[in-house]
Amino acid sequence: MNNKPRIVVLGAGYAGMMTTKRLTQKLGPDEADIVLVNKHNYHYQSTWLHEVAAGTIDVNKVRMLISDVIDTNRVRLIFDTVQEVKKDEQRVVLENGELEYDYLVFSLGFEKASFGIPGMEENSMSIESVEKSRLIREHIEHQFARYSSGEETNDDTLNIVVGGSGFTGIEFVGELAEKVPELCRKYDIDRSKVRIINVEAAPSILPGFDEELVAYARKSLEDRGVEFRIGTKIQECREDAFIVGDDNEEIKAGTIVWTGGVQGSSILEKSGFEVFKGKVNVNGDLRVPGYDNIFILGDCSWVMDKQNDRPYPPTAQLAIQEADTAADNLTALLRGGRVEDFVFDNKGTVASLGGSHAMGTVFSGYKLYGKTARAMKNVIDNRYLFMLGGPKLVLKKGKLRPF
Repeated sequence: MNNKPRIVVLGAGYAGMMTTKRLTQKLGPDEADIVLVNKHNYHYQSTWLHEVAAGTIDVNKVRMLISDVIDTNRVRLIFDTVQEVKKDEQRVVLENGELEYDYLVFSLGFEKASFGIPGMEENSMSIESVEKSRLIREHIEHQFARYSSGEETNDDTLNIVVGGSGFTGIEFVGELAEKVPELCRKYDIDRSKVRIINVEAAPSILPGFDEELVAYARKSLEDRGVEFRIGTKIQECREDAFIVGDDNEEIKAGTIVWTGGVQGSSILEKSGFEVFKGKVNVNGDLRVPGYDNIFILGDCSWVMDKQNDRPYPPTAQLAIQEADTAADNLTALLRGGRVEDFVFDNKGTVASLGGSHAMGTVFSGYKLYGKTARAMKNVIDNRYLFMLGGPKLVLKKGKLRPF
């Protein structure tokens, strides 16, 4: 009879994958059964999806088979869709069955949040997953093909409008600034006919970044043809336009992408967790208040930065570090040890702006620009691959070519 406790990890994003990986390193085979549940049989770099959406990277570059990096002799993989968590029964309801657990790690990632903007949910595309990002790329190219063939003669068809000037929105328009000239050459279209328009209600792009870095990013993008409408509220999203501002101006486009907000998985609310702005406020040790056997990580939780009295912004860096703490605390619980609170080690943030353009901070605020920043961005991305799968995975999936 198997009396080993069962740890179930929901979701194979950054937090779920690294928690699973760390558990296999910290626990012996006789200490726990580890189960990883994911909708697909692959893991993907969600921080590269904007490149998939723009068409500047091949879709297969961003994803890898889970079984290639997780030891299937130690971890049971279940490829299914989570429907609900029955917290009080310690049970997960899947589309094709059910699963009991002793300890649960909930890391199902993010979903699009439209903040009640009329038409945004129905009429915009979003950079949420591999497939949805690939759909954006194919849609953009289809618009160029239609215009080139004469099937569509309205210049507005070529316009690409992006709602939101946060990290994803800015990185996406940066990739578009590189991709659009290539598409114009391919389809023999004058570059001046194509507009890339970024719309943001806030007074600046890239909230949280230093003013000098923001100014550099904006100039870099504007120099390559990106238009900004800052301090401009989106009132409505239609099939072919954003309606913006107090005067209800219409910005027409053949491609509309929303990057203005995300929230945690809707399974949280369906499962009866107390949700605040789409996420769960967890304790310092990353467990759910009132449920000492449930951890919630990544985009599904708010973790307080006690020094600044606000939640840490959701990033891949945060999710990966949370995974380390969750694995340590699960190991402590199984061995009768003491759990520890999560402590975030901010290693800096670098945003790619397309091609060799980038900017950000590392090493406690040291600013980087241009090719140096782009090289550091690649180092950061490759470091995660090394942590997950060692040198072999870096060589297979890493960004190793000069830019």
